[in-house]
Amino acid sequence: MAMRRFTEERGPSTDDEVWLVQHRPVYTLGRAGDPSHILEPDGVPVIHSDRGGQVTYHGPGQAILYVLLDMVRARIGVRHLVYSLEQAVVDLLAADGIAGARRPNAPGVYVDNRKIAALGLRVRRGRSYHGLSLNVQMDLSPFSRIHPCGYSDLEVTQLADLGLDAEVDEAGKELLKYFFDCLDHS
Repeated sequence: MAMRRFTEERGPSTDDEVWLVQHRPVYTLGRAGDPSHILEPDGVPVIHSDRGGQVTYHGPGQAILYVLLDMVRARIGVRHLVYSLEQAVVDLLAADGIAGARRPNAPGVYVDNRKIAALGLRVRRGRSYHGLSLNVQMDLSPFSRIHPCGYSDLEVTQLADLGLDAEVDEAGKELLKYFFDCLDHS
């Protein structure tokens, strides 16, 4: 995995990076992931991941930010990083008049109790990798074949269903701006 290799090989002066990507359809199970939360993969590959969290789906139409940060050098903790990632989504939504919210003990961002952004990180030796996925304009049906984040009754949504006509790359770049702003100002 490129993120893990980057993190393991980086030195004290290696620049931090944030990767903005999309994936082919894939289910990922986090370190604590329970395979019973995958109900019917229907041909979608299932990958075991070393990030936190349970199961989620990644696919085309979803903006994913992988944050490869030296948190010690940047003097930020895990809570600050999680807050900054979630706040970036909240701010992006607020710019279009949509109220996004956090849930205690359930990382991510929700709109009307439906999850729009999932978060899963790994921190090793003070360096982070993995990150956040934002549903922009995608086929949400694969989420119906899992218990997203380990919750059987969790519904998901996306920007397109909220009336926002955004391209994935465009939404990802806006999300990056909000994320960097949150890191700089909180």
